[in-house]
Amino acid sequence: MAKVNTRRRRTGSRRNGIGRRALRSIISGLFLRVVLVGLTVGVLFFLHETIARVILRSLGLAVIPVLIWIVIVAWMLWRGRFGSLLRHWNSWLGALLLSAAIIGVMALFRPEVIIAGVPLSDETLGGALGQLIGGTTYTWARLLGLGLLGVIFVVPRTLRYCLIFARGLASLIWQVAFNLLVLAAMGLLHLARKLLSGVSSLARLLWIKLASSEKSRVQSQKSRVEKERETPERSISGLQTPEVGEGKKTPEQNVSELQTLDSRPLTRQLPPSELLDEAPKANFARGNDAERAELIEGALASYGVEVKVVQVNPGPSVTQFGIEPGWIRRYRRVVEKDQNGKPRLEKNGNPKVHLEEVSKTRVKVDRITSLANDLALALAVTHVRIEAPVPGKPLVGIEVPNISTALVSLRNVVESPAFQKARTKSKLVVALGQGAAGEAIVADIAKMPHILIAGATGSGKTVCLNCIITSLLMQATPAEVRLVLIDPKRVEMITFNGIPHLITPVVVEIDRAIETLRRLTLEMDHRYRKFASLGVRNIDTYNRSPKVTESLPYIVVIIDELADLMMTAPDVAEPLICRLAQLSRATGIHLVVATQRPSVDVITGLIKANFPTRISFAVVSSVDSRTILDTIGAEKLLGRGDMLYVPPEAHKPKRLRGCFVSDEEMDRVVAFWRKWREKNLPEPLDRVAQAFSSLAIEQMDLDPFLEKARQLCQESGHISTSLLQRRLHIGYPRAARIMEQLEEEGLVESREYASRGQGSGARPWEGEP
Repeated sequence: MAKVNTRRRRTGSRRNGIGRRALRSIISGLFLRVVLVGLTVGVLFFLHETIARVILRSLGLAVIPVLIWIVIVAWMLWRGRFGSLLRHWNSWLGALLLSAAIIGVMALFRPEVIIAGVPLSDETLGGALGQLIGGTTYTWARLLGLGLLGVIFVVPRTLRYCLIFARGLASLIWQVAFNLLVLAAMGLLHLARKLLSGVSSLARLLWIKLASSEKSRVQSQKSRVEKERETPERSISGLQTPEVGEGKKTPEQNVSELQTLDSRPLTRQLPPSELLDEAPKANFARGNDAERAELIEGALASYGVEVKVVQVNPGPSVTQFGIEPGWIRRYRRVVEKDQNGKPRLEKNGNPKVHLEEVSKTRVKVDRITSLANDLALALAVTHVRIEAPVPGKPLVGIEVPNISTALVSLRNVVESPAFQKARTKSKLVVALGQGAAGEAIVADIAKMPHILIAGATGSGKTVCLNCIITSLLMQATPAEVRLVLIDPKRVEMITFNGIPHLITPVVVEIDRAIETLRRLTLEMDHRYRKFASLGVRNIDTYNRSPKVTESLPYIVVIIDELADLMMTAPDVAEPLICRLAQLSRATGIHLVVATQRPSVDVITGLIKANFPTRISFAVVSSVDSRTILDTIGAEKLLGRGDMLYVPPEAHKPKRLRGCFVSDEEMDRVVAFWRKWREKNLPEPLDRVAQAFSSLAIEQMDLDPFLEKARQLCQESGHISTSLLQRRLHIGYPRAARIMEQLEEEGLVESREYASRGQGSGARPWEGEP
C-alpha cells in the first residue's frame, strides 16, 4: 500500500514538472516573439523616418537602457533563469529604480542635436517617458528619492556602513566646530578681561586725581579759615545774651527752644579726613587659596558631596570660598555586545561591562552645611562658617579664618565711594567696617532706625560705638545732629565731653540716665504736636515745609551698657526705652543700645521686638547668639571686631570686620569741635542744651505707675504701701514714693493722720464718702 502511494506521488510530481516546463516554454516563446518584434521595430527605426520620430518622441535616447533591459530579460527567460530573478528581486527592483532615475535625469536635458529629423531641443533626452517620471513639480526630489530607493534595494548592507560613516563624520565635524567656538569664547573673555583691567586702572587714576584735588581744596579751605580766625572782628548775627534779672521761663518756652539751634547762621565746617590715621594696605596671611580650595573639594567629595570652588574672596579676617553644588549621579552596569548580540569578553574571559549614567540631581545645601565641623578638621582651623546661599549669588559661601587678621581703619571706610555716596543722602550715615570680601559696609541710622549691639568683654563693642560717634562727628554739624551719651561705665565716653553736639554732658549716673530718658520722651511728644499742627508725618517733611523757619536736629541716643540700667531700675528703664523705640523714629530720635550680657532678662522680648537692626560681636554661648540674632553663629566669631550684622531688610546675618578708631584720632576730632564751639557756640549761648536741662522738670518726677495707683484708690477705697507692692508688683521704695506723690496731690491723708490715732494701717481715700 505504501509503495502504491509513493508511485502516485512521483507520478504527480512528474506531471507538475511537465506542466511547469510547458508553461515556461510558452512564456519564453511569446517573449521571443516580442523581442523579435522589438528588433524589427529597431530595424525599421533606421529604415523609416516616421517610426524613428515616434520612438524618439516617446523614449528619446532612453531607448538604449530600455533595449538593454529587454535583452537582459529575454536572455534570462531563454536560459531558464527565472528563479534567479525571484531570489534576487531586491537587486533587480533597485536596478529598475536606478534606471528610471537615470531616464528622469536624461529628461532634464535638451541638447541642440537632430536625430532622424527630430530636434532634441524640442523634446528631451529622456523623451515623454523621462518627463513622466520626473513630473512637473518637485522633479529633483522625485529623482533623488528614486535613486536612494534604488541604492537601498541594491546594497542594503553597504548603505548601513555608509550611514555609520556619515554619523561619525558629522560627530567629528561637530566636535571640531565646538572646540573652535570654545577657543573663540576664551579669546573673547581674555580680551574682555584686558579691557576691564584697563578700565579699572583708568578709574583708579581718576580716583587718585580727584582725591588729590579734594585734599588741596580742604587745605586751601583750612588756610582760609586760619586767616579768618586771625581777624579780631567777627560778628555773630542773631545772638543775644540773656538779660540779667530776666524772669524764669515756663516749661513750654523751654520746649520750644529745644527744637533747633539758635537762629543765627553758623558756618558749616566739618573735620577733614586727615584727622584720622590712614592704615596701610591690608596685608594679612590667608594661606594658599588654591590648596585650601582643593582641600574643601576633596573633603566634601570624601563624604559623597560633589562641589566646585568657583570664587575666592579674601577679606580682612576671613576668606570666603564660593562653592557651586554639584550633582548626585546614579549609574547602572551595562554589558557590551557585538553586532551579533553576543557579549564581548575581556582577556580574563569575563563579560566586558561599562557604567551608564541613569539620572542626576543637585546636591542639597543642607548636606553641605551639615559638614561644617568636618571641613574645619580638614582645613585645620577651629571652625568655619557656612553662608548658604550667598546673597545675590547662586553659591554657598564657606568662610575660613585667615592666619592673621588685618586692621580696618575708620578713614579707609569713610573715604570709600560707598560712604561718600551715602552721606549725600543722609546725615546719619555711619561706617561699620568691611565685609568678608573686603568691600566697605556703611549704614544709615535713619533707616534702621534703632540698633541693638551685644558682645562679650573685649570683643570690640565699645570700639564700634566710638566709630559710630566719630562717623557722625565727621559729617554733621550740631545744627543737624545732636547726641545723648549714657555711659554707666563712667570711662568709655568721657572723651566726647565738650563737643557742641551734646545736648547734655555725658551721663554716668543711673538716676540722671532715667531722667534723661524721660526728657527725651517729652521731647518726642512735643515734636509730634508740632508735626500735627503743620499736618506733616516725619521730621524730613517738617524740615522741608515752607512754614518752618528753623529745622529740627536729629537726636541720636547712645547707651553703652543696658544691663546696668535693667539691673538698677528695670521697671522704669524698659518702658521708657520701649516707648522711644516704638514712636521716636518719625521725630528723628534714634537709639543705639549696647550690652555685654545678652540674656533674656536684659534684652527682653519687648526690647528686641523694637530693635530691628542688630549687631553681635563674639559671645560666650549659642544661647546668647540666639538671644541677640535669633540664630546661632556669634559664638564662633574670632573677636577683636569680628561681628555679625543684621540690617532691617535682611533675614540672615552678614559677617563684617568692624572699623577701628584709636584714642588719638578721637582726641583730634574732639579738639576740632571744641575749637569750633569756642568760636561759634559759646557755652552760655547754647540755649538748646539749657532748654533740655530745664525741660519740664516738675513732670519728670511722676512715676509711670501713678495713674494705676489712682485707679486702685478708686476701686478699693483705701490705699497703703503694701497694697501697692502686691497689686503693682513693685518694691517698697517705689511704693513709698508713689504714696508720697498721692499725698502731694491730696488724694490720701498724710502720715500725720495715722499718728493721731488711726494706726499704721491703710489710709482712706479722700474721695471715699
